[in-house]
Amino acid sequence: MTNEEWESLCDGCARCCLNKLEDWDTGEIYWTNVACELLDHDTCRCKDYSNRQSIVPDCIQLTKSNVPKLTWLPPTCAYRLIEEGSDLPDWHPLVCGNAESVHQAGISVRGRVIAEEDMKAEELENHVVEWPREII
Repeated sequence: MTNEEWESLCDGCARCCLNKLEDWDTGEIYWTNVACELLDHDTCRCKDYSNRQSIVPDCIQLTKSNVPKLTWLPPTCAYRLIEEGSDLPDWHPLVCGNAESVHQAGISVRGRVIAEEDMKAEELENHVVEWPREII
């Protein structure tokens, strides 16, 4: 798969751009509605994708080698689905040809997030939420 093909797998849900909390004892991941400072809340795309890792050092680039280890990827994530040998859902832009389909299907974070600016780390636990289709 070329780099361009790999990048095209992203459906634009932006769930990977959310702050998450992990229970160190159980490994359970808790999703928040707090978005990375670089997330454009309307488009659900990074405002500076090519420089994101220098601006946000803990931004994780999804690669073929690290996707199997990233237990926090949502169950709807194409990278995860491909790794698991599953088909992409009907609403995925590569399947239906519509970039807005992820938003229309209610999968994306559009309209559901707040900015992390000026938020203290200890406040994150007050923003834990459940996302649609967390479990397929």
